[in-house]
Amino acid sequence: MSKLLGKRALVTAGAQGIGFAICQHLLRAGCDVFAHYHRSADGARLLADEAKKLGRRFGSASADLTTSEESTQLVAEAVKFLGGLDVLVNNAGSLVGRRTLAEAEDDFWAEVMSLNLGSVRRVTRAAAPHLAAAAKAGGGASIVNLSSLAGRKGGHGGSLAYSTAKGAVLTFTRSLASELGPQGVRVNALAPGLILGTSFHTTHTTVESAHATIAGIPLGRGGSADDVARAALFLAGEFDGFITGATLDINGGVYGC
Repeated sequence: MSKLLGKRALVTAGAQGIGFAICQHLLRAGCDVFAHYHRSADGARLLADEAKKLGRRFGSASADLTTSEESTQLVAEAVKFLGGLDVLVNNAGSLVGRRTLAEAEDDFWAEVMSLNLGSVRRVTRAAAPHLAAAAKAGGGASIVNLSSLAGRKGGHGGSLAYSTAKGAVLTFTRSLASELGPQGVRVNALAPGLILGTSFHTTHTTVESAHATIAGIPLGRGGSADDVARAALFLAGEFDGFITGATLDINGGVYGC
């Protein structure tokens, strides 16, 4: 029997790409899921159809996670719909655009930080009391933060702001694991490398760059959203385990720590 059967999960940016795959895997593992989206209402409807077939509860809502008000409201809606919260997956984020240090003016830098790091802080801050309550009642709760290989090694040209933000997510994860551990909430991170078929790489990675990256991957291929989702499912299921403050690299062996 799945350890996640009957658990209640909130996934940010859950209606497309990696987030969509994570929601699918959580539903199939027996979770009830609430997905945040910004513009991807169609993806949310597809997930609702799948949840119905599986006999699971699924809800969704749009929110701008660069604001505290909408982040807090999102968590409140999710908790009301699910009746509590056992798992939080902080997946929202974007490169926004490729800019060098000289090109990255204050407004751009602040936008990238707010979306990739600030959203994690805002949503987690609102969700933490509910996760702690679930941990007290049910033996544990779990947070999974999406970082990136760029946060490990710096990323490709023009990704300075994004790489800095994703590196900060890793530090946030380790520090929060220490803070929330006594409350029974485990906090871990994923650091995906080249994940093909997502809007991120479709928008920001050229075909030539992808081929060059794949040439240096020991497994000889790019990753998929399902590769990341399976890892997210594993860490989500560690709500009662002994893994916290850890980062799982998902990159085909191109880089390891």
